[in-house]
Amino acid sequence: MLITLAEEAPKKEREALLRWLLSIGLHPQISQIETVPVVGIEKNLSKELIKELERKPIVVDIIETTLPYKMVSRAVKNSPTVIRVGDVEIGGEEIAVIAGPCAIESEEQLIQTALGLKESGVKILRASAFKPRSSPYSFQGMGIEGLKMHKRAKEKHGLLIETEVMDPRDVKEAAEHVDILRVGARNMQNFDLLKELGRCNKPVILKRGMSATIEEWLLSAEYIMAHGNHQVILCERGIRTFETATRSTLDLSSIAIVKQLTHLPVIVDPSHAAGRSDIIPALSRGAIATGADGLLIEVHYKPRESRCDERQALSLEEFEGIACDIEKVAKVLGRKYRKSHDDTRKTA
Repeated sequence: MLITLAEEAPKKEREALLRWLLSIGLHPQISQIETVPVVGIEKNLSKELIKELERKPIVVDIIETTLPYKMVSRAVKNSPTVIRVGDVEIGGEEIAVIAGPCAIESEEQLIQTALGLKESGVKILRASAFKPRSSPYSFQGMGIEGLKMHKRAKEKHGLLIETEVMDPRDVKEAAEHVDILRVGARNMQNFDLLKELGRCNKPVILKRGMSATIEEWLLSAEYIMAHGNHQVILCERGIRTFETATRSTLDLSSIAIVKQLTHLPVIVDPSHAAGRSDIIPALSRGAIATGADGLLIEVHYKPRESRCDERQALSLEEFEGIACDIEKVAKVLGRKYRKSHDDTRKTA
């Protein structure tokens, strides 16, 4: 159940409502949808308690839902949420493409990759300063120094930037350096991290865990929203199955299902699903055709020199082919993807 409160509700009255809910054995969580304060509780109330709740002057509306996730669901907001970052909209008519290297390695790598991607219509550069790796001996990223490098490079290439964050203690500083924060599959249920991201004011890309159900994925999004941050972008990146031909199995059906369940935008990471560069174009086309609002793709200006995940890293030339595919598929679906260099080629 969600309880909508009056925007001008005094703090004392809000606190009194929370105390009353606690006194009847509930665990209320107060948040906000745009400018409207809302209180989420884990179950629907009896008719008697609803009548008592309705008598409270600060209560504007009561939304009953049996879904375990409340703010994420279409029961609360039926129209699609569009998340605006700078001049980019994620969840709108235009397909949002986020591309770049797996990890931050050097300033030259960031700038050269970004400038090439910019020519293919990309507006957001992905690159991680913190890397969760299966082996403790693998490259773990450049940490805070990498974030500083990411921000310096932005001044030269001009794209928006995003990065993965793994530790709640790093959220505040990471948010000061980048435009979008990302939660990797391994941390989808790192609840302390999700709570901290809920308290920051930056958009969050939330990847689906490798063994997570759709409901578990949406509940993780609910954690972020219940703690105050409603700028959540869901990212399907493939799930673990018995198949060994690919790194993961890309669950395209999840896009169609999640679009029915939630108002949040959904993007797809074909790179981590594939684990190999040769099938990323096909997976990208399939994701857009299934209804994805965008893609998250690994691209490196020198892919064979990448310090991590080099098998799935695309070259700038390979990505240009995907950009052309995105444009074509988007057009068929009544959506669009703008490639910045089209006009210059025509006049060259």
